[in-house]
Amino acid sequence: MIKRFIKRLGRREEGAAAIELAFALPIFIILLWMVVQMGLVMRAVAGMQHALGEGARLATIYPTPTKTDITNEINRRVYGIGPGNFTIAEPTYNNIGGYVDLEVTYNQKTDLLFLPGPDISLSRNKRVYVAN
Repeated sequence: MIKRFIKRLGRREEGAAAIELAFALPIFIILLWMVVQMGLVMRAVAGMQHALGEGARLATIYPTPTKTDITNEINRRVYGIGPGNFTIAEPTYNNIGGYVDLEVTYNQKTDLLFLPGPDISLSRNKRVYVAN
């Protein structure tokens, strides 16, 4: 009797799609969440670049702005910084070369729904030649 039931069960295909979906759906959801996490990072990169460019534009005007003015401009112009931490390094002036170095960093912890993901750390810098 059990042998006949097992043979009959092996020939039936109802529910096979549900079993395959049960295996594939969690993997698909995790991959989709990874794409969302990467989108958040790319949005933060765009905001960092924009803020750094605006700080660089301010640094080039005459009379030369203070370090606090440049830092405040970068902080005011940044966008897209979601769950991460955005930090601005103090601008460093080089009077001999006539330039200022600007640097910003962004750190974000990612997750794969139930598991911790990699920590992402991005840094962008820009050297701007200033008016004398």
